Amino acid sequence: MYSIAMTFPGFATSVSVTDASKRGLPRLVADAEAGAGIVVERRGVPAAVVVGADRMRSILQREDDVRSAALVLSRAATDNGNRSSLDEVLEAFGFNRDELEAELDAELRTTDA
Repeated sequence: MYSIAMTFPGFATSVSVTDASKRGLPRLVADAEAGAGIVVERRGVPAAVVVGADRMRSILQREDDVRSAALVLSRAATDNGNRSSLDEVLEAFGFNRDELEAELDAELRTTDA
């Protein structure tokens, strides 16, 4: 069996789908807006979580922060100190800055006309 506190830290309330239905959507939404996180269970297993919009924004921001931190850590762990100029990168992909700029200028002239 699972524990709500371990599976969903900060969520003290769990209800069955049947009990959630009896409570009604307006009450679930009001509780979520008030800061309660409600775990809805189906046959004793978490099926959904009802949270307020502010809490969801906070969760999404933390998720984004974790992704950013993971990217920074990954880059720091794999950084060998070598840096490449834009021209070196373009050349590695078979491009030339002058040719690309000429192509862009030509395209801009045709869209301005």
